[in-house]
Amino acid sequence: QVQLVESGGGLVQAGGSLRLSCAASGSIFSINNMGWFRQGPGNQRELVAVITRGGSTTYADPVKSRFTVSRDNAKNTVYLQMDNLRPEDTAVYHCNAKVIMRIRGREYDYWGQGTQVTVSP
Repeated sequence: QVQLVESGGGLVQAGGSLRLSCAASGSIFSINNMGWFRQGPGNQRELVAVITRGGSTTYADPVKSRFTVSRDNAKNTVYLQMDNLRPEDTAVYHCNAKVIMRIRGREYDYWGQGTQVTVSP
């Protein structure tokens, strides 16, 4: 069993910054891709950023050049540094991890509970 615990959300003004963290714990052998998704009011859940175990990153166009995803494999933690935030970034942000389990050695997707990010004009 694996748990993902997110933190760092909050309320900021446009142009401000937030740093989200997501720590995975449990019966983990290793973690492949880790990423962030978000779902804003009236929107579908969309990919924000993803990072491979080796550190390669991919970003959605709306956040490119403003957000930075990183990870600390020793801590099983992924981060999302969000700069120059805009009101349209307002959403619930969810952490995702593709976890290789210690017991069976199979990959499973796990999700965090979500953290609210609100950006005021």
